[in-house]
Amino acid sequence: MLIFIAGDGHFVTSATRDDGSTLAADGDMLARGRLSDDHPWRGAVREGRAASGFLRTPRGPLLAVLAPVLNGLGKGPQRGMVLFGRLMTEEEMARVGAQAGVRLATQPLTPTAIPAAEGANTIVESDSVMQVSRELDDVEGRPLLRLRIDVLRQITANGYRAVHFASVFVALAGAIVLLLMLWLLDRSVLSPLARMTRQVIAIGRRDDPTVRLDLQRTDELGRLAQEFDRTLDHLADARQLLAQQSFAAGVADNASGILHNLRNAMTPLTVHIGALQTTLRAAPVRDVERALAELGRGVPDPARKADLEAFVQLAGRDVARAVSVACDDADVVANCATSIEKVLQEQAGGARASTALEFTRLPKLIEDSVALVSPELLRDMVVEVDASLRSLGAVRIARITLQQVVQNLIKNAAESVREAGRERGTLKIAGRLQRSGKAQSLHLSFTDDGIGISSADLPRLCQKGFSTKSSAGNSGIGPHWCANAITALGGSLDIDSPGRHGGARVSLTLPLEAAADFPIARMA
Repeated sequence: MLIFIAGDGHFVTSATRDDGSTLAADGDMLARGRLSDDHPWRGAVREGRAASGFLRTPRGPLLAVLAPVLNGLGKGPQRGMVLFGRLMTEEEMARVGAQAGVRLATQPLTPTAIPAAEGANTIVESDSVMQVSRELDDVEGRPLLRLRIDVLRQITANGYRAVHFASVFVALAGAIVLLLMLWLLDRSVLSPLARMTRQVIAIGRRDDPTVRLDLQRTDELGRLAQEFDRTLDHLADARQLLAQQSFAAGVADNASGILHNLRNAMTPLTVHIGALQTTLRAAPVRDVERALAELGRGVPDPARKADLEAFVQLAGRDVARAVSVACDDADVVANCATSIEKVLQEQAGGARASTALEFTRLPKLIEDSVALVSPELLRDMVVEVDASLRSLGAVRIARITLQQVVQNLIKNAAESVREAGRERGTLKIAGRLQRSGKAQSLHLSFTDDGIGISSADLPRLCQKGFSTKSSAGNSGIGPHWCANAITALGGSLDIDSPGRHGGARVSLTLPLEAAADFPIARMA
C-alpha cells in the first residue's frame, strides 16, 4: 500500500499491489479516502512527524511507515505525508526469517485480548533451538499478533568447537615456543648472568674494590663485564680522592649554604628595620610634647589654646598611624628573626638528627617565603599561586629546607624579571601530587617571564660558583645549594628555559612517605 496524504488527513492518491478493497486497513481506510479524526497517526500528519507500526487489515497485519514529504536534501517545509505498508504474510515472514537465519512464526490475537506487559518476552532454550516469543500491538495499542523466533543453536555449537580447537592449538604452540625460548634464553643469557650476579654480590659483600669479574667472553655479556671491571677501577681511584676531599668540601659547602640563606633573610630584615627607623623618626613626638607642656602650664588666650588642642589631635592621629606602620614592620622583623633562628636551629641539628618532617600547607609556606624576600625585589614582580596548590591540602615534608629553597627560587625569579626590564613581571607557582603504587611524590613548578637562560648556560646553572648575573653580590651558590638540598631529601630539581628573554621554568620533585606509614596528604 502506498498513500500520499495531505495536511488535513485526506488522501491525495493511493496505490496497492493487490485489490485495495480487501487490503484496506481496519475501518476501510482506503474507501473513506482519509484518516479518521481519532486515528493515532492524525497528530503525526498534522505535525509532519514520522511514525511507524502495525495496521490491522482483513488480510492480516500491515507493517506501515509514515514520513513527511521533504525536498531532495531531506529539508523542510514538508509538503504532506507518504504512507507505505507491506502485508506481513506467511511468505513475507519466511523471507525475513531466511534473511536473518531464523524461523519466524506468527499467531493472530483478537483486539479484545488482554495486553501483555510492556516489553514482555518469553525465552525457551533447549540444546538445539532457542525460542523467543513476544506480543505485538497495532498502532491503536490493541493486541495484534504473537511473534515467535526460533534460533537454531548449530552455529553456536560449531563456534564453541572451533574456539576449543583453536585454544588447544594456540596453547600447545605457545607452550612449545615458550619452552624453546626459555632453553635458548637460559643457555645464552640467564646462566652467564647468574654467574655474573653471584660474583657482583660477592664483590659488594667483601667491600674490596680490587676484586674483578674477569669474565672471558666475547659477546655482549663479556663486554659488559669488561666495562664493569673498568668502572671498578675508576671507582677505586675516585674513592681515594673523595676520602681526601670530602671533609673540607663538606664543611665549606655547608658554610656557604648557611651564609647564603642568612644573607637572604637579613636583607628584608635590614630593609624593614630602616623603614621602622624612618617611620619613628618622622613621628611628631617632640612637637606633641611641647604642645602638651604649654597646655599644662595654662594658656590664657582661647584662640591659642584651641590651636594647640587641634594640633595635638592631628599630631595624635599621625603618631597613631606611625605606630600602626611601625607595628607592621616590627611583625615582619620578628618573622625574619624567627626565620633566621629556625635556619640556625636546622643547621645546628643537621649533624646529629635526620631532617624533621612536618605537615605543611604549601600556600602558607610560599607566603612565608615571599615575606623573607626583599620588598625592593618584589616591587617589580607578582607571585601568582595556582589553585592546584590550594587543593593539595597538607603534605608531610621538610618544611624548613623547602621554604629556604622556595625563597631562593622567588629571589632568583625577581632578579631575572628586574634584569629583563619589565615594569611588572609574574612568577606562577603550581603543584600536583603523583602516585605510583604506594609511593607518592610532590611536583612543584616555578615559571617566570624574566630574562631567561641561554642554552649554553643551562647545563652549568647548578654548578657551584656559576652565575649568569654580575659577580657583585652574587656568590653563585643559590641554584647549587637548592639542587643539593632537594637531592639530599631524595628529590630532584630541573631548570629549563627557551633562551634569553624567554623566561625560565624550575621543576621540583620531592618523594613523600609511603601511605602505609601515615597519611601522605590531608585534604583541606
